[in-house]
Amino acid sequence: MPLRDVHVVWFKRDLRVADHAALSAACEAGPVLPLFIWAPQVWSAEDASLSQAMFVRDCLQDLADALQQLGLHLHVYHHDPLTLLQRLHAKFGIAGLYSHEETGNQHTYTIDRQVQAWCRMQGIVWQEWPQNGVVRRLSDRQQWQAQWALRMQAPVIAVPASGLAVRLPDHGLERLPAVAGHAQAERQVGGIGVAEAVMADFLTRRVHGYQRGISSPLSAVQACSRLSPYLAWGAVSLRTVVQATRVRAQQTENVQQRRQLHSFESRLHWHCHFMQKLESEPRIEHQSFYRGFEALQSRLPDAAVALRLQAWQVAQTGWPLVDACMQMLNQSGWLNFRMRAMLMSTASYLLQLPWRPSGLHLARAFVDYEPGIHWPQVQMQSGTTGINTLRIYHPVKQALTQDPQGVFVRQWLPVLRQVPDSWIFEPWRMPTSLQRRYGCLIGRDYPAPMVDIGEAIQTAKQDWFAIRQTMPAHAVADILQRHASRKSRHFPKVDRGSLRKKSNRSAASVSAQSLAAPQLSLQF
Repeated sequence: MPLRDVHVVWFKRDLRVADHAALSAACEAGPVLPLFIWAPQVWSAEDASLSQAMFVRDCLQDLADALQQLGLHLHVYHHDPLTLLQRLHAKFGIAGLYSHEETGNQHTYTIDRQVQAWCRMQGIVWQEWPQNGVVRRLSDRQQWQAQWALRMQAPVIAVPASGLAVRLPDHGLERLPAVAGHAQAERQVGGIGVAEAVMADFLTRRVHGYQRGISSPLSAVQACSRLSPYLAWGAVSLRTVVQATRVRAQQTENVQQRRQLHSFESRLHWHCHFMQKLESEPRIEHQSFYRGFEALQSRLPDAAVALRLQAWQVAQTGWPLVDACMQMLNQSGWLNFRMRAMLMSTASYLLQLPWRPSGLHLARAFVDYEPGIHWPQVQMQSGTTGINTLRIYHPVKQALTQDPQGVFVRQWLPVLRQVPDSWIFEPWRMPTSLQRRYGCLIGRDYPAPMVDIGEAIQTAKQDWFAIRQTMPAHAVADILQRHASRKSRHFPKVDRGSLRKKSNRSAASVSAQSLAAPQLSLQF
């Protein structure tokens, strides 16, 4: 068959066949070339990791099998996307390009803009469909909630019956991109089938412990849905999960279970709420929401930053719960939300590290890294949004609350296994004789904390409030208008003109209600 009317489906973070608008439209249009591109500029970037690539390859293998059932072949290439599309078009002709919209990092954003400009020059129609509740070119945040609701209740798009195949030589499924990092031994396995099994297991069995179990790193492994990597890479669509959750809530007669399901759905809503922030303002991947907080990024000499960052990354801060959480993350690629927030808070407030390098380490460590959620959350937990209440996690108090018997700490920090409960969260306070008895000499077997917790918290508060009190009221209003939730009926209506006239006031005079942007447990 002549290849002059090829319809290219460009898979990105949508590695599935069900609820896939782009694939369905292409199958109706003509010969289909399903395409996934390992873009070097994306996979060599600072936020990419080997474990993420391995998870994606798992998903691609499932996707290839599912496409084969439709008579289609998944073409996988390691290439610059624009150059590859140019070559395909020159050799065969591209009748149309089909994909889902992506709220990615700066690299994927740049690629999309280049491809869009090229498509216009070539007269190729690039059709993009939303695949979640993120609204491209959103003009008024006030309308976002209604649009999210409409998208989630729209029918799930059925898998196409079949497609007219195009088959070309490609690089195959086995080859991985040249990406830094190590393979996390305990990471979740990717794939469409695994995503469906994890969702079914959660909605029918594990959801019973959802609300009470998601905060502690001990119980969260089972209590959380564990769907975050499958949502991040599109092995299952958000709409599918939302509708399955609603069906299950309607089916169950257990009032408590219904409450757990409703709580889970609310967090699926916040999933898109945070992604919308990066979609609307891509610069926040690199710059603070409020630029005045950039002053907090250079408080320490570079050598001190490097030393503290390294200790935090390799679980050597001297605070047992912090280090145990980092060990779990580094080995498994997953951690519950509260402990993620604690890690970021510890880095930004206690260790006084810039949020961008800390955020990059977490981005690489998370198999479920979703830029649209990650960078707004990194900034929120670092206090740079200007609209969120200051929240500093005390690592010892968190340990006493979330791991009272030290089970989690001992699981991930073998050197502390013999330390009794009375010292487990503050081993540096043990007398030297007890350190020897329990095989944990501070400074040799386990580090002492780099800073005093109380002093560090006090310094962090002083530094933060010094900037926050000089933040102009109009700056608060601008950030609220662009990014704050409109879900509550009590969202403050800000008179921007009036606030600008009073911009010489300190932001501390803005009402507490206007600062009440939610502190969330964005946990799946």
